[in-house]
Amino acid sequence: MTPDTVPTNPAGLLGRLSEHDRDRLGEALRRLLTHGSILGLEAAQTDLYHWCHQNRELVEEIAALLDFKLHWDHQDRTVQAVPQNAAFRLRLRLDATLVLLTLWYEFDTAVRDRGEPPPVRLTAQQLNDSLSAKFEPLRKHLPSPTRLREILALAQRKNLLRFTPDVALERSLIEVLPTLKRVIPFQDIEEWNRNADRYLASLKDPSPGPDAEDDGDEAAAAGEETE
Repeated sequence: MTPDTVPTNPAGLLGRLSEHDRDRLGEALRRLLTHGSILGLEAAQTDLYHWCHQNRELVEEIAALLDFKLHWDHQDRTVQAVPQNAAFRLRLRLDATLVLLTLWYEFDTAVRDRGEPPPVRLTAQQLNDSLSAKFEPLRKHLPSPTRLREILALAQRKNLLRFTPDVALERSLIEVLPTLKRVIPFQDIEEWNRNADRYLASLKDPSPGPDAEDDGDEAAAAGEETE
């Protein structure tokens, strides 16, 4: 045995798994930790999703050790890991929080009021118009075009949306996925309004309270703290 050889231990905790299943489990956990979900309707992830669904009990047991709750949607072929521990949640700056809140609103109204099936599609221009209309008093905190691209790219890495950039940002296409509804788990539009009012009220009382975060918020999405 060379020094670089890693022996397999059939008597270990995962000894009952075949090498293929151990590889699949590792791949699933890496994807859930990095991207927050496995999207089985994406061709590259179809086989992995079906393996996870067939081994649901095992995947849930391992995820629970890391304080992740798994949500399964077999119709959409999606398994999503929602962290139960704040240490795994995304730390978002205010501008990113406002963008995700606006996307949540657009998704909710499109599905609930207009009966559109997900994913909900809109352009970056439509997003900007909605963002400005809802949070106009916070216009100094709204993202620049460059910053908006960064926020949308982050949300895409976390499987919250699909972002198809265009040379002209306003023509870029955004497809909001149902996974966003679990990252921002509002029960209804009234709860959305209460949270939006909280940010607007910060203009009247800009001094943070003893429990306030620096300048942002948390989203229950797995992954690195990049914001």
